[in-house]
Amino acid sequence: MSFGSELKALKEFQCDQGKCVLTVYLNTDRANQDQQKGEWKIRLKNGLKRLEEYLIASGEEVQLQSYRKLRKMVEKEVRGNQSHLLKSVVIFASEDKSLWSVHYLQLPVETSFHWENKPAVDQLEQMHKTFPRTGIIMPSLNQVKVIDADLGEIQDTRVYEFDPETEDWRPKNGLATSDRMASGANHIDGFQQRFEENLNRFYKKIAGNLEQMKRDRKWESVYIIGEPDMVKTLESLMKVKVDRCVMKNMTNSQSSQVLAQVFQ
Repeated sequence: MSFGSELKALKEFQCDQGKCVLTVYLNTDRANQDQQKGEWKIRLKNGLKRLEEYLIASGEEVQLQSYRKLRKMVEKEVRGNQSHLLKSVVIFASEDKSLWSVHYLQLPVETSFHWENKPAVDQLEQMHKTFPRTGIIMPSLNQVKVIDADLGEIQDTRVYEFDPETEDWRPKNGLATSDRMASGANHIDGFQQRFEENLNRFYKKIAGNLEQMKRDRKWESVYIIGEPDMVKTLESLMKVKVDRCVMKNMTNSQSSQVLAQVFQ
């Protein structure tokens, strides 16, 4: 399900009776001065504790029992993934209709906790308008990596590898290097020279695939990241708007680092 579809479903969700939805926006951005020592842990504990105290004072025993179950689930989820935290975590949870939606985002949020009869989506909705579905294209010598991101969250990653025998691009399966590309330094050097000499012609073949992917994935913005010559060549061949080019080789970077570069 695309994030746009999920957001629509969240906006339509409502409890049958009373309040039953726990919404958590937790800023875990270590770049913030007040987050250097994992202060998010204290904010998570205190925020959830305050909601529980509110429910105890209200005398809503059924809601309190439901909330306590959801609180344990949220704490287990976040603490179990703390080594993989990005800039924020957004969680929607309810026993009613088994709602459980978790997003680890490369975008910061304002920490807040809600116990309502429906998901508190205002902050997420605004973020979606600011950071729409995005295609990140990373050309290199013999492959093109494509990251499909929505709200700063990776939806899919595809890698297309250039076949020097057919002079065409094909989806790359696995991480093994092609035998044709590993048969010796002279062969690699020869391929590199040939590829660089025919960069315009070879990239023109993949440009059409990328344009079709933009239409199929409904990308609202497109970024190209890589070495200057490759980025400029691919951009000149694309028949769709490229919103931003980053002249930086990030071929071996983790996807989270690439997203951080795009959404900084």
